[in-house]
Amino acid sequence: MVLYFSNMSEHFELGKKGEQIAVDYLIKKGYKILERNWRFQKAEIDIIATKQKKIISIEVKTRSSKYFGNPQDFVSSKKIKLMVFAMNEYVLMKNLEEEVRFDIVAVIKNRTSYDIKHFKDAFLYF
Repeated sequence: MVLYFSNMSEHFELGKKGEQIAVDYLIKKGYKILERNWRFQKAEIDIIATKQKKIISIEVKTRSSKYFGNPQDFVSSKKIKLMVFAMNEYVLMKNLEEEVRFDIVAVIKNRTSYDIKHFKDAFLYF
């Protein structure tokens, strides 16, 4: 039982590290971070950012390897529906008129570094 909790803790920490890596990456690319871990009802959006007059909802997927597949492949249709639902509420609450885009940032931990892939308009491919 203790091993299970330590694995969950490691998984959580890897996820948080991946989100921070994604934020740092996005800032370097000229994005302005508006929100982190924004919640509405059962939905959570990892990062809400803006760039070039667009509001961007970003799902961050972090994995310790590609052994079980690419991180971006683990964004389920249920997650997509929840993100769209939450972003709709965010836009209404903030009275925004900018175009909304949905991205995925995939982070894979290597031995000494992290690989980052940014998929813009990612939900168009699902």
